[in-house]
Amino acid sequence: MELLIVLLVVVLFILFSGIKIVPQGEEWIVERLGKYHSTLKPGLNIIIPFIDTVREKISTRDIILDIEQQEVITKDNAVILTNAVAFIRVTDPKNALYGVEDFRLAIQNLITTTLRSIIGEMKLDEALSNRDVIKNRLKEQIIDDVADWGITVKSVEIQDITPSGSMQQAMEQQAAAERERRAIETRAEGNKNAMILEAEGKLQAAKKEAEAQVALSEASAQAIKNVSEAITDKELPTMFLLGDRYINTLEKMSQSPNSKFVVYPADLQSAIRGIMGNLTKK
Repeated sequence: MELLIVLLVVVLFILFSGIKIVPQGEEWIVERLGKYHSTLKPGLNIIIPFIDTVREKISTRDIILDIEQQEVITKDNAVILTNAVAFIRVTDPKNALYGVEDFRLAIQNLITTTLRSIIGEMKLDEALSNRDVIKNRLKEQIIDDVADWGITVKSVEIQDITPSGSMQQAMEQQAAAERERRAIETRAEGNKNAMILEAEGKLQAAKKEAEAQVALSEASAQAIKNVSEAITDKELPTMFLLGDRYINTLEKMSQSPNSKFVVYPADLQSAIRGIMGNLTKK
């Protein structure tokens, strides 16, 4: 009786060991005598105990792979730091298990090397400003390779892409030099414009002064002409002009800070006649 109970327990244990309940979001790889036999889907599954064994439990949910930060040299020999994250899903557990030793590690290394190759073909400014282009090219280049492993790449995102510390320092120095150059150019342009405006102002003032002198001369000539026509004495207009100039000259002398006294002739008419006589002799 006891033997029957033991046999019954053993049989029940064997039967229950052949029952496999696969949770949702997983698929199990079953090997029979060391060779791939089948893939267990979510739900109740039965295998042959001691002949069939579960080799691997593979998740069919989206898997997040973190790509560690790495240094990459661009086409113009600049060093930048970049990292990424990949979202993948196992669509064929059999190929994911037997097609590559470790599909997670394989995809991480594939993305790392492909990312380095893509950025290496770009200049620094292109790499920093074309993150979407890098992401699309990266996905296109790895999608066929991972498909052989039964993997679907849903998305690859570039988390960060920045110049290295030494490159940031060099870029800051370059930016400071560029700002200084622009400031110098702005100051030089301002000085040039100021000099041009000053020269134009002086030119306009000189023109106005010349026009004023011409107008004054024409006015004096017209005045002398009018006086000459009004009187018959031909000497008087000349005396009038010389007297007017003589008085203006004395007024300017009196305004000079070095002048202490200005003496007007007692007989201004005789003085002017004397000047006329000297001019006539010459």
